[in-house]
Parts: sequence; structure tokens; C-alpha cells
Amino acid sequence: MTEKSEQHWEEQARNWIAWVREPRMDSYWTYRDAFLDLVPAPGLATLDQGCGEGRVARDLAARGHRVTGIDASPTLVDAAARAHPEGEYLVADAAALPLDDDRFDLVVAYNVLMDVSDVDGFLRESARVLVTGGRLCLSITHPITNGTDRAHPYFEQNWYTEPVERNGLPMVFGGWSRPLSAYTSALESAGFLIEAVREPRWQDVPTPYHLWLRALLP
Repeated sequence: MTEKSEQHWEEQARNWIAWVREPRMDSYWTYRDAFLDLVPAPGLATLDQGCGEGRVARDLAARGHRVTGIDASPTLVDAAARAHPEGEYLVADAAALPLDDDRFDLVVAYNVLMDVSDVDGFLRESARVLVTGGRLCLSITHPITNGTDRAHPYFEQNWYTEPVERNGLPMVFGGWSRPLSAYTSALESAGFLIEAVREPRWQDVPTPYHLWLRALLP
């Protein structure tokens, strides 16, 4: 992450922990089961890139995955480790992982790639720690929202912040708006082949809010 995004998510860490741990507060609770259906069965080991406070890692562990979680925010990593002492959680730059080559057969990145500046580095490192035949499952905010929810041209990369308050809980979301090709090109450069694409529906909203991809490292 850049210093800007690292600082933002560390500053918002306490708000984020309260937000995501409030039942049904976040869209994750609607999308979770369908997203996890896209994830392969437990195998060698699983890396949760950008694990935050650990909700995805905990759900993966409950399904039998041996999970290591990585995040750049010390506060979020501490919260993840406290909530799941059996897991392994590390503070690290996702574009420079302190992990050996060929350690995992699955990398999960749920709603994190739009929060990092070095998408190419993130995906190169994901490929490096994966075994041949390993898979990457990721969710991002759908790039189609760039021109509708945010005042940025679709093909430009821009940092945005979005303050929200719900049920008395404040949160300032922050991340990068990018075109879809920024992600697909980075996947291609890292050696991944996209094998599944999903655009989950959100209630009666006519356009998708999230985009899910599963990619193979041949």
C-alpha cells in the first residue's frame, strides 16, 4: 500500500472493527456464502491477503482452511489475532510478503485490491507464494461504480474517500478507483489465467456493486 492508504486504514481501524462486527451491518453478510462457494476446498494452505480484522480468515478456518492473514494495519492485525488465536496473522506489505515461495495453494483477497496502490506488486507476490496450479479468489468494488458513485473519470486512477454513518457507527471508506483493465492486466502480468467471473446482485439495484474473480496460476 502507499503511505496514504496505509495511514487511512490504520486511522479508520477502530471504526472498521466496530462496523464489520455489527451483525448484518456490512454487505459481506449478504454476499459471504456465495463468495465462499467460489473458493476451492481446503488444501495445502490459504493466504488471506489484506485480512483486515480477520472475518474472512475466520470463516475460511471454520470451513477447514489453514489460514495465514496479512495486513498492513497493525491495529487490524492485532484484532484478527485476538479474535482467532489459532491463526497466523502478520503485519506486512502485500507487495513484499515475508513468506517463502510456493507456500500456499490458495490466496483470497476479499475487497482489498481497490485499497492498494501497487496492484502489480500485490499480484506478483500472490503468484510467488502460490504453488503451480494454485488459485487466487478476489472480490473488488465493481469498476462500473467509478463513474456513478464517485466523481472520477472511469479510465483514470484516483484516490477517493467516502464518509458514511449507519446505525450510529461512523466510517470513512477510502480506496482507489480504477478501470477493470487495471486489474485484468495485472493478473495477466503476474501469470494468472481468469477461470471464473461473478457479478453478484445486490437486492433490486440494477448494476452490480461487487466483482468476483477466480484465477489459476498454471
